[in-house]
Amino acid sequence: MASPARGHSRPLPSAFNRLAMVASKLYLLLLTAFGLSGCVEMPFKNAAPSANSAVFSHFEYRGEDALFAAPLADDQYQNPVLAGFHPDPSITRVGDDFYLINSSFAFSPGIPIFHSTDLVNWRSLGHVLNRAGQVDLDEAGVSRGIYAPTIRYHQGTFYVIATAVDHGGNFIVTANDPQGPWSDPIWLPEVTGIDPDIFFDDDGRTYIAHNSAPEGEPLYEGHRAIWLWEYDLANKRVVANSGRVIVNGGADISQEPIWVEGPHLYKKDGWYYLTCAEGGTGPDHSQVIFRSKKVSGPFTPYENNPILTQRDLPSDRQQPINNAGHADFVQTPSGEWWAVFLAVRNYQETQFNTGRETFLLPVTWRDGWPHILPAKTPVPARYTKPKGLNKTPNAEAFTGNFTWTDSFEQKSLSHRWQMLRTGHNNWYQLQPEKGHIALTPTATTLADTRQPAALLHRQQHTRYFATTTLLLPTPAETSAGITAFQNEDNHYYFAVKTTDKGLTLFLEQRINGLAHALMSVELPQRTNTVNLEVNVDAGAISFYYQLANGDKVLLAENLDASILSSDVAGGFVGAHVGLHARQEPAAENSN
Repeated sequence: MASPARGHSRPLPSAFNRLAMVASKLYLLLLTAFGLSGCVEMPFKNAAPSANSAVFSHFEYRGEDALFAAPLADDQYQNPVLAGFHPDPSITRVGDDFYLINSSFAFSPGIPIFHSTDLVNWRSLGHVLNRAGQVDLDEAGVSRGIYAPTIRYHQGTFYVIATAVDHGGNFIVTANDPQGPWSDPIWLPEVTGIDPDIFFDDDGRTYIAHNSAPEGEPLYEGHRAIWLWEYDLANKRVVANSGRVIVNGGADISQEPIWVEGPHLYKKDGWYYLTCAEGGTGPDHSQVIFRSKKVSGPFTPYENNPILTQRDLPSDRQQPINNAGHADFVQTPSGEWWAVFLAVRNYQETQFNTGRETFLLPVTWRDGWPHILPAKTPVPARYTKPKGLNKTPNAEAFTGNFTWTDSFEQKSLSHRWQMLRTGHNNWYQLQPEKGHIALTPTATTLADTRQPAALLHRQQHTRYFATTTLLLPTPAETSAGITAFQNEDNHYYFAVKTTDKGLTLFLEQRINGLAHALMSVELPQRTNTVNLEVNVDAGAISFYYQLANGDKVLLAENLDASILSSDVAGGFVGAHVGLHARQEPAAENSN
């Protein structure tokens, strides 16, 4: 039977499954009641104490965007519903509960998963890939790794299907509880390309749709196809020789559409609907729709495609939301249809540091076709809430203007922290009794493609302030501080290093792969702590420091923050800010 996300009745779970779901909800409520929401998983090993560690006692992130400044009306919600780097959303419903996941690329833990009961307020449940050994992303470029996962629920089991680019290809993981544990991957060597979708038909058969190369030679640059395979659910394998192309090129191949991808299949009123992203994930991004009476096709494109895009609007409009596409649909218990999709918030017309974010809009059906936005219609930053849904209990702040503080008083890391790639993660140690976190510096820098000693928080606002308190002195021949990070080739590092000459505060910039030592200041020998602050306002970034009992000092003002923009740096991820520690050579360092 099809899952509720496709608008069909779901078979009642067994008594055991019903009991398990009730127990899971009670567990979540208890965790929240005791203040553990957002930090219940322990994805990797917490290190043993080390005398060679840099110690932080505080981190604070505060966002202040004009887009979010005015209060919401009681019946409104804010777009994006998940601000910052939350691309390629996929969603499913189980009863009154909605579950949403995103791409994570080379960050770990991988594939964040969220829970909601009202579609607009969300709470983190952790990550699908949260232990060493599931998927190894060592040496992955920041914009490689985990692409475009799909989440579905079928007969008591949650399924996530995704791509590990350069690290194994397409795979499926499963769980009985969305909090996990999630299984080890079932690899799908027959399923090439990216962006897989899993579809459970109402006749008991299962299918995988995905983007891959077309049959024969591509006709033009960006020519791709959507393939469909049957999947043997009982034996956990693709049915041999079942693959076939169901969309060649896109909605109209005569127009040479590029990068048709992100397919999702649904069934409604006897029709199979296939929705796909088209046009690439930049300004020409769009969402198109096809339908067929058979799951194997032929699929007919809608004559009024695309059903969502912003490419037909002027780029110089105020507070633009652009690059909209890569949608997934879900139906509420009352019968409404809604779409989650990615889009970006630009400044200076084309730049965005916040990455691709998750937005929400209703889906209306007319003449047998779904519609999200009419042509030349801006994505609204605020919209009327879905009807008939209960407010999400214990929701977290993932949109709007908010302040998030970590005093490191929990026994496990908050879900908001991310690491680069996968590794043993034995370089950090939480010390909740002290309110400290210790990072053991390693020789791996932010410019490398192995895992550095770095904990990163998404940039969720065009204008934000981030501060941390570093205990001094740092260990000899090491540095520790705060980083504003986009990728290996584009980031800032604002830190303190200890040498035989004393304490030096320094600022480095890496742009297009070239390192630049911008400035440095010698600190007093008896300094015990230093507060490091990063301020970003669109394309400008400033750095401040403050010694214990001293005044705040501006070190550098209005440097270039556009290097943290995807439009400048390239790739598919958003900028981050966070903590980093590294070993320093005795001579002049290089990041």
